[in-house]
Amino acid sequence: MNPLLRAFDTPFETPPFHSIKEEHFLPALKESIAEARSEIAAITGSAEAANFSNTIESLEQAGEKVGRTAEIFFNLLSAETNDTLQEISRDFSTLLTEYSNDIMLNEALFERINTVYRNREAENLSEEQAMLLHKTYRSFMRNGAMLKGDDRERLREIDRELAGLSLHFGENVLGETNAFELVLDEADLEGLPESVKEAAEETAHEKGLENKWVFTLQYPSYVPFITYSRRRDLREKMVKAFGSRAFNSGERDNQEIVVKIARLRYERARLLGFENHAEYVLQERMAEKPQKVQEFLKELLEAAKPAAQREVEELTRFAGEEDGIHELMKWDFSYYSEKLKQRRFGIDDETLKPYFKLEEVIRGAFEVANKLYGISFRERDDIEKYHPDVITYEVVDAKGDHLAVFYADFFPRAGKRNGAWMTSYRGQKKLNGVDIRPHISIVCNFSKPTRTKPSLLTFNEVLTLFHEFGHSLHGILANGTYASLSGTNVYWDFVELPSQVMENWCYQKECLDIFAHHYQSGEAIPATMVEKLRESSTFMEGYATVRQIGLATLDMAWHAINPENVKEVGPYEKEVMEGTELLPWIDTSNTSCSFSHIFQ
Repeated sequence: MNPLLRAFDTPFETPPFHSIKEEHFLPALKESIAEARSEIAAITGSAEAANFSNTIESLEQAGEKVGRTAEIFFNLLSAETNDTLQEISRDFSTLLTEYSNDIMLNEALFERINTVYRNREAENLSEEQAMLLHKTYRSFMRNGAMLKGDDRERLREIDRELAGLSLHFGENVLGETNAFELVLDEADLEGLPESVKEAAEETAHEKGLENKWVFTLQYPSYVPFITYSRRRDLREKMVKAFGSRAFNSGERDNQEIVVKIARLRYERARLLGFENHAEYVLQERMAEKPQKVQEFLKELLEAAKPAAQREVEELTRFAGEEDGIHELMKWDFSYYSEKLKQRRFGIDDETLKPYFKLEEVIRGAFEVANKLYGISFRERDDIEKYHPDVITYEVVDAKGDHLAVFYADFFPRAGKRNGAWMTSYRGQKKLNGVDIRPHISIVCNFSKPTRTKPSLLTFNEVLTLFHEFGHSLHGILANGTYASLSGTNVYWDFVELPSQVMENWCYQKECLDIFAHHYQSGEAIPATMVEKLRESSTFMEGYATVRQIGLATLDMAWHAINPENVKEVGPYEKEVMEGTELLPWIDTSNTSCSFSHIFQ
């Protein structure tokens, strides 16, 4: 029998990854959808008058296997993909979109939901129940329940097309990231730390190249190279390769896809009665309206840009003094800012990394969680993994009772997209008096161990780990009745709060003393170094802030307008980013075409 369709007879009902094959996903989804349709039919066919229990709660519980199968599939598609999974994803996504549309456009179902919503005062609902009813009603309204005839069919077409375009966009970015290699000889390695060279040598060895060093566009390879390489020409090559991903008129070009997505999102928003896609999305955010976002970005830019300009001017002077460079380019910024930081504060990533052995940082994050929340993490070898790199844990509360399952996946590989994220294989909910506990995962791309050194993190990677761990705690500590309201199922402009809070511990000596010990000597990180870390935390903060404002501005530029008149991605992006660009523009580079956060 298809393992995705039966009860998971595993510790804590975790996914049986060793039994799940690629060919199981589509049949499992089809059968799960058929089962879910029967559950929906039971709701709409009920002879009882619609109420919260027989309609809203029943809908919340319907399609459990669909959700479980989809969570496993899409998590693997991001963290451990291959050509077969990507091929399957097209049909998988189409089936899922059709299923979702069939629910949202089910007139009989919406009639019952609407009845419950109109009679909500008579039901004496709890705050949580009232929230579920409100969100269910609004979700149907936002997904076409009030549309008629041709408009309904057009919405289906748009959703189907958007699902396919989003997948194609992500495949192109991953393919472009994996396709580039910079193969160097020893003479080309000037300025690079030993650990960076060793990692590049091992990458070359894995690719069958001896006496060569290979650098890629994966973050643990790309970032150190542009930060430390003295070869300005090679830094330029790397930065241009990174910036031109899926923006090169090749077979993996995303320019047409970006424009199509923007236009379809606009059309969809208009169909549903919104001015544009940004207004549609922000209805479900704390920010509420595009105007509020635009005003906020304007205020931030006015405050941050003067500081950023001063920073760039200072860095340009420094580059001139160091190497006679009087026009700072994008491939110079990381290199000279790291050198200036080292001169000013006496610390840099290579000085700090020996204090941040990955295993110790993980242990430290766990201990901080224990001190804050009384929870503990126990490594478990009997929980199946989707890749040998993954580490699995059981999380228990202060009494030793089971709280969650935690997956940690730290190293880059060809089947994993760039970046870091938290996700789940099962959300928390309460059903028939039973508290069903969550299965949470963090996925990162940190530097791998080498033949001579363990995985040593930069301080930025330590912050990333604590950030994603903060998201994980939000899921692990969830204590709601309904899965759709539980854990990280909150407004997206709130969801970053728990993660940001966890990051802040990394600047506290009390926290660092737990895990920041030199991996060879065992020496605790010196207090002077911690103080310098704090002092340097706002170094180039103006530039970093303006960069983030630029990304937000670009997002709004695609989604707060009618994109019908946007013909070319490159010139349009250059125009909208002009106010936030602090270094000379590179015509062969483009952010939109690899901006997975907004197009994938």
